[in-house]
Amino acid sequence: MRSANMFWVHFIPVEVNPEIGVCGGGPPRTPLFPELFRSFETHPYVLWEGFMHELVYFYPQGHEAHMEVGHPERPDRVEAMVKALTEAGWWDSFPHLEPAQVPREVLEGVHTADFLGQLEEVCSRGQRFDMDTYTTISSWDLAIKAAGGGIAVAQQVWERDAQHGFALTRPPGHHATPNRAMGFCLLNNVALAAEYLIQDKGAKRLAIIDLDQHHGNGTQDIFWARGDVFYFSTHQYPHYPGTGRVGEIGIGDGEGTTANFPLPPFSGDQAFLTIMDEAIIPLLDRYAPEVLLVSYGFDPHWRDPLGNLMLTAGGCGVLISRLADWAEENCQGRIALYLEGGYDLDAAAACAQGVVAALLGQEWDDPLGAPHQPETSAWQAMFKEARQLWDL
Repeated sequence: MRSANMFWVHFIPVEVNPEIGVCGGGPPRTPLFPELFRSFETHPYVLWEGFMHELVYFYPQGHEAHMEVGHPERPDRVEAMVKALTEAGWWDSFPHLEPAQVPREVLEGVHTADFLGQLEEVCSRGQRFDMDTYTTISSWDLAIKAAGGGIAVAQQVWERDAQHGFALTRPPGHHATPNRAMGFCLLNNVALAAEYLIQDKGAKRLAIIDLDQHHGNGTQDIFWARGDVFYFSTHQYPHYPGTGRVGEIGIGDGEGTTANFPLPPFSGDQAFLTIMDEAIIPLLDRYAPEVLLVSYGFDPHWRDPLGNLMLTAGGCGVLISRLADWAEENCQGRIALYLEGGYDLDAAAACAQGVVAALLGQEWDDPLGAPHQPETSAWQAMFKEARQLWDL
């Protein structure tokens, strides 16, 4: 196990008020040793206790109201994951966060004011935003709550109240651009979490690692010309939405902080793990982000009906284990996962177990195993190009 729920003991500078006792030094906490408390009243430091959760979740209460009959982005996706995590004993064991308020400044730091108004209006009528992206009269409220849940998880991880976080954000978000909802996505949850940490917590360098089957064009667009977020993506190509070529690396202040690894169909565990170990991890070393935010779609799994990648659930877990280990060594363990795609329910359930096992540092057996055909090596040509581009 990587670590456990833990207490820590530390000393905090305080002032002594003769009427109310010890004050200052942040929010009050219970003394670790109450019998010693009085002996510290005239001393400039006092002993406190703290507690850090190993993992926190966000669950999108009421998300069933965002649905369209026959659409692959459906409530069953989240419920299959919850069922699987419950069966593994990893759901009720950790706190579930309420969504935070999403400051307007953060919303408009990611999306345009015109788009936000347009999206709220479309949702109020329960109309489609485009051919792929439906709404209901509950979708705006649920999208805001999903964004707030993602922010709550990011805040807990950033402030070290939790070591790791997993936000089951629904509706998903990584295709949502500054001015458009698309690809089943309404608001860009992971981008809003990153923007919140930058605006409200003073974060200077963040990394978003997008492991969905589809390129996160929205997240790329949002941070395309910014140097405070390094966006990585592994995705099937050519495929929807048609972006994410190796040469797309950002512009202006953002030049060199977008790294794309477009994978041909039938790329699997070997391709993903090679890219993680020989490209993403070395680039993280160079950039030195203060926190890792992972857009995790489970649709690269070989069972997924919307694509042709061949990642296993075990491979999903290994990828997250690599990132969690990097975070442990380089950014105080700060890593949070954000649900994106994944449309085969059995695969989503297995992958959810795999990534949570990785976050907890626990052994786990993949119940679905390997695909029925071997992965191809066609991805190696792309990777050679990427290595040359990034001098790896």
